[in-house]
Amino acid sequence: MDLSALILADSRFPGGGHVHSGGMEEAVSRRRVTSVRDLPGFLSGRLRTAGFLAAVFAAAAAHAAVAQGSWSLLDSELDARTPSLAQREASRAQGRGTARAGRIAWPSPVLDALLADTPRPHHPIVLGALVGVAGGSSYDAAMAAAYLSVSGPASAAVRLLGLDPFAVNAVVARLDLASVCAEAAAVAGDDPASLPSPGSPALDLFAEAHARHHQEEVRLFAS
Repeated sequence: MDLSALILADSRFPGGGHVHSGGMEEAVSRRRVTSVRDLPGFLSGRLRTAGFLAAVFAAAAAHAAVAQGSWSLLDSELDARTPSLAQREASRAQGRGTARAGRIAWPSPVLDALLADTPRPHHPIVLGALVGVAGGSSYDAAMAAAYLSVSGPASAAVRLLGLDPFAVNAVVARLDLASVCAEAAAVAGDDPASLPSPGSPALDLFAEAHARHHQEEVRLFAS
């Protein structure tokens, strides 16, 4: 992977991802995830749906950073594929944080143009654009987005349930990120309107429920 993608996928990058559980907190509160045994199903399902969607648009954004594509079109197409308002707000919050840190790490007129066109871009769009600006490939951008889609919830599971971090990370290591990212990178240059639109109704419902509960009681994660 390109160094920029590795940095962006690092939990220490100040993009704000550490306050988002990717649906894990709601799954834990509903006892859908109670132990390490439950993680492969949850994380694999998330990777193939929300993770794949993020990987596709991050790859497309890395391509657009070089090909000078339409940022507003790319962002609006991802918005249309994210039916949950809570999911959209979480994505844009992480996008804003990542853009703020990214402008300092990789200052570029490409990123300036993106933020002028879409002041509150979705997280995968900013992530992919930064990888592209730094010279990374669409596959690199897809890998960073896909990894973040599962590493964040995995880390949240450790904090919420007190799970063995070695066992949790072993689950993440066994996930098939490579095939998901190869598929995402293969369509990076396609018309944004024709990009895949995998659905994750359960994650959408979890996100909306979490947003409601977060208004009623203190939650560890914002989403």
